[in-house]
Amino acid sequence: MTSVPGRPDDLVRALRAAGIRDERLLEAVRTTPRAEFVPAAQAVAAYRDVPVPIGQGQVTTQPSLSATMIESLGLEGSEHVLEVGTGLGFQTALLARLAADVVSIELWPEIARQARGNLARQGVRNVDLRVGDGSGGVPDRAPYDAVVVSAAFPEVPAPLVAQLRLSGRLVQPIGPGGNEQVVCFVRTASGLEQWRILTAARFVRLRGRYGFPPDDADST
Repeated sequence: MTSVPGRPDDLVRALRAAGIRDERLLEAVRTTPRAEFVPAAQAVAAYRDVPVPIGQGQVTTQPSLSATMIESLGLEGSEHVLEVGTGLGFQTALLARLAADVVSIELWPEIARQARGNLARQGVRNVDLRVGDGSGGVPDRAPYDAVVVSAAFPEVPAPLVAQLRLSGRLVQPIGPGGNEQVVCFVRTASGLEQWRILTAARFVRLRGRYGFPPDDADST
């Protein structure tokens, strides 16, 4: 393991201070070395509650924000989860340790390649990692019990709603990119209903057919 300042327990303390109470989630953070999921040049910040750049104009989600989003899904261990935006795989690894399995889709092939290696080195096997347009979900593996979207758009893309089971939860930053409200929704018989606004945040934009155009510059 890379020698870096701090340790996972430091991150757990930061998450508790931020209001995270799910003990299964906190244990997943404790046993998942974030230093192995960030670029080597950013390893000094691995156990701080901060986002780090990962290339292609992308950044990791701040750990406390990622944990808030995951906690809102109410995972108990049997769920089939869709993650839109793999990044370098830290959040993916947490989801994989809290659910039965995860389908994760990443737009950038090089970032996905690194994530695949990071997950393999940590022994995370219950992840189906795809490269492609996450705004359209992964229909061949639907339906999902839970969906987490790690990029911003003013509304939830219709394919993601369609791929969510009845009573399933979906969490997404809602906004233009750079100024969002992170919202948890529940799928009902009449459609997607807002369950809870979790927090304000700043995310990169969701790219793709059902998101922003690929050549549209990110807000930061």
